[in-house]
Amino acid sequence: MSLTIGLPGQIVPPWESIARNATRNEASGAGGIWFPDHLMGFWPQVLWTPEFTPLARIQPNPHAHFDAFLAMAAAAAATTRVKIGCAVTQPLSRHPAHLAQTFLTLSHASQGRAILGLGAGEGENLEPYGMPTDRPAAKLAEALEIIRLLWQHDEPVNFDGQFWQLRDAVLGLGAAANQPLPPIWLAALGPRLLRLAGQRADGWIPLKMPASDYAARLALIRQAGGDRVVPATWAFTVIHEDAARVDELADHPLIKAVCLMFAAESFQRYGRDHPLGPGRDGFQDYIPSRLGRDQALAAIARVPPEVVRDHLLVGTPEHILAELRSLEQAGLRHAVLWNITFLADVALAGPSFRLLEELIALLPS
Repeated sequence: MSLTIGLPGQIVPPWESIARNATRNEASGAGGIWFPDHLMGFWPQVLWTPEFTPLARIQPNPHAHFDAFLAMAAAAAATTRVKIGCAVTQPLSRHPAHLAQTFLTLSHASQGRAILGLGAGEGENLEPYGMPTDRPAAKLAEALEIIRLLWQHDEPVNFDGQFWQLRDAVLGLGAAANQPLPPIWLAALGPRLLRLAGQRADGWIPLKMPASDYAARLALIRQAGGDRVVPATWAFTVIHEDAARVDELADHPLIKAVCLMFAAESFQRYGRDHPLGPGRDGFQDYIPSRLGRDQALAAIARVPPEVVRDHLLVGTPEHILAELRSLEQAGLRHAVLWNITFLADVALAGPSFRLLEELIALLPS
């Protein structure tokens, strides 16, 4: 299986841009179009100002996101070949039965091209909305059982779990699909969820990490029986033809702010505490709407460049291709390149996406 590249789906207004973006991404040869499922975005609103990005004059805040599943349906309607994936949703705000129905619906809408990406929900910023976030890993494992149970039976089923109980529950859409059921890709990092991915998932889609870490985690998946699991990654990407310009872009506050949602171990590797304070876990603790301007800027200033390079794809097209090849040697087969170059310089929106399209053209079809 050769390396394929996924590109971002449009998740912000205007609505009409979803179809235009999907059509262009399919024409570029992308292997997938991917949509994150978030109520809240990744960037502190106090920094979403013209001082840091001219985008603030066009999009008033960084949390203006369409519902991922509706956007996926629009992208499916505008395309015919490319995979349409969610990276990722979770069963904390989305009941497993609704996820099962939604992705069967998306499978119909896309003629079998939908991929359900699931995570434990640590990074979903659900606590501000009053949604329970306890026991995320255990809930993910149980939700996976429920989704597959409802997909595999068109007669009423029962299920007795810790968190959900089904009594004579039925979902007949799976039997009516006349096509393969949607694959499920997990965003696993810890040993427990890596084993779950190996035992029950069809794909693995963590955030980008160094190749050595990627290989070690993939080995756990393979040891758990996941020989057929597709190894993928989600990589926030900063790309420019000039290496010196790349360094400037990578040092921009809105680029470095992405690192605030990474786990503490990413910083401990370099002898640093998490920028938001000792004991912070990044995903679980990162609620950007609660950061003040001074706090946000101080935290961003404590993000070392090594963490940016570890967890973002940053470089010239040649450098990025070389890093992708290194990850490919570690087992990677699908890389979602989520372009954020234009956050540092809005004039680079068009050029950076063109560079990604040129990179795709360098890979075997």
